[in-house]
Amino acid sequence: MMEAKKDRQFYTYAFPPEKMILESGAELGPVTVAYETWGNLTEKKDNAILLAHAFTGDSHVTENLKKGEEDKQVRPGWWEFMVGPGKGIDTDKYFVICANILGSCMGSTGPGSPAPDTGKPYGLDFPMVTIGDMVDTQKALLDHLGIQQLHAVIGGSVGGMQVLEWSVRYPEMVRCAVPIATTMRHSALAIAFNEIARQSIMADPNWNNGNYYDTGKKPDMGLAVARMIGHVTYLSDEAMRRKFGRRLQDKETFSFGFDVDFQVESYLRHQGNKFVARFDANSLLYITKAADYFDVVARMNHSGPVNNRDQNIIKYLVISYTSDWLYPTYQAKELIRTLKRSGQDVSFCEIEADCGHDAFLIPDERLTHLIGGFLDGVD
Repeated sequence: MMEAKKDRQFYTYAFPPEKMILESGAELGPVTVAYETWGNLTEKKDNAILLAHAFTGDSHVTENLKKGEEDKQVRPGWWEFMVGPGKGIDTDKYFVICANILGSCMGSTGPGSPAPDTGKPYGLDFPMVTIGDMVDTQKALLDHLGIQQLHAVIGGSVGGMQVLEWSVRYPEMVRCAVPIATTMRHSALAIAFNEIARQSIMADPNWNNGNYYDTGKKPDMGLAVARMIGHVTYLSDEAMRRKFGRRLQDKETFSFGFDVDFQVESYLRHQGNKFVARFDANSLLYITKAADYFDVVARMNHSGPVNNRDQNIIKYLVISYTSDWLYPTYQAKELIRTLKRSGQDVSFCEIEADCGHDAFLIPDERLTHLIGGFLDGVD
């Protein structure tokens, strides 16, 4: 077993030489997991919190600057307002871990990683992975760190799916769970948007059936369009009306052509172009498919924590947002009913916000106080 090593502000953990068996039955290995930690683990190792990042996120939750370093040029984390000393997830109390998911391109093994038999990127030879496979790599990491129980598992969106998978797959390790803006399974609408995103990538001639890594040409146009599609689902009608309306971009009248006329067009193109600089097209294909495959409804009704009353009870805080039309509140309420039928300890909060699905990533003292109070109330 290889030791964790410091690497560009995060750590990597390489699995033992034997391959892991994925849910599909395929084998994958060796597997590397990139992760970051904050705070200190107690001697009893009983204060660990696992954060699960969203769809195209990474392990960089927060920079957690020390006093006097406020002007330091750093890349902010995706939950900077939530995680740190004295914040909602208080790193003076908790040892916080975030691992990059399997299949991504942010340090963990994915389709852009070198295959052991060829030394070249896997491409579409990378096996299909599931949310369960992602959780299994996180479990292997915790085993490596000697952590047998988590104070909490917390995540939003696809990260919330990982939270639910943890509660079904390893319930004995979870003291409390906070799934945010998530679902027990994708609706037809969510699957449809993911399929449009995938098709936009695969229609790009530079995609080359996934074998573009050594060609000098990437499917940037297809990936940018995929991001534009996804970004629309993360917002809300009210948020887009407030931010853009029908305002024109740097002009007084229409161009009567296909250049950018409206501010919202400029915004989406900017988001798409920015995304291609940091993410891999094949990883987007694999992660969207894993999210589409995810379905814990049947498992929560017929196995796992719901029907095993002899196991430890997990304390849940389920959070949804009023303007989230990707994973609407009715899906959170479906989750709550399923958990309550099993006798689980469930709290629920629907936060009023007009920002859409991405509201949990926007600084909000209500969310900070809600999560901080919940964590402090768990024995």
